Amino acid sequence: MRRFACSNLMVLMLCLCSCPLRCEADIYKWIDPHGVTHFTNMPNNKSYRLIIRSRRELITRLGGDEKKYETLIQGLCKKYKIDTALVKAVIKAESDFDPQAVSKSGAQGLMQLMPATAQDLQVSDSFDPRDNLDGGISYLRKLLDMFNGNLKLALAAYNAGENAVIANNFQIPPYPETQNYVRKVLNFLSQYQ
Repeated sequence: MRRFACSNLMVLMLCLCSCPLRCEADIYKWIDPHGVTHFTNMPNNKSYRLIIRSRRELITRLGGDEKKYETLIQGLCKKYKIDTALVKAVIKAESDFDPQAVSKSGAQGLMQLMPATAQDLQVSDSFDPRDNLDGGISYLRKLLDMFNGNLKLALAAYNAGENAVIANNFQIPPYPETQNYVRKVLNFLSQYQ
């Protein structure tokens, strides 16, 4: 489907909601002189206006300098035997690839390590990308092992702490922030895969 016309924006929204998450096309809109709204991913005249940008381009444009850390992330993922796409999704959710990020709770760096966690992981400088990524990726590996490869529980533990997951009978804790975090990382993961 390259081009279609409709008189109701709801049709577009229904189509977009039913599209697989892997949809990568930009979407353009044009209203012709008869009031008919046209949508396309391949505009053929200058009247079309961009209304939705592809997810992959959004990640590239809105994020930090992701490419700067590509080689480092790949090397550490190989060292800890962990999926590169997963690590990128966590970094995207945590800091948006900003090595100087500090959360309101005090988490620091690319993978948003809390000072006590960084100390346990022997991370001497959470703002040093190599140090932070080594600690954060090793911690994510530890959590995946602890929860027998259960990705959702490992992500919940990364956000809320492993004790919170254990205290909730090995379920995602009922904290809205943690539940949203797990969904967010899984969404980014699907985009990086």
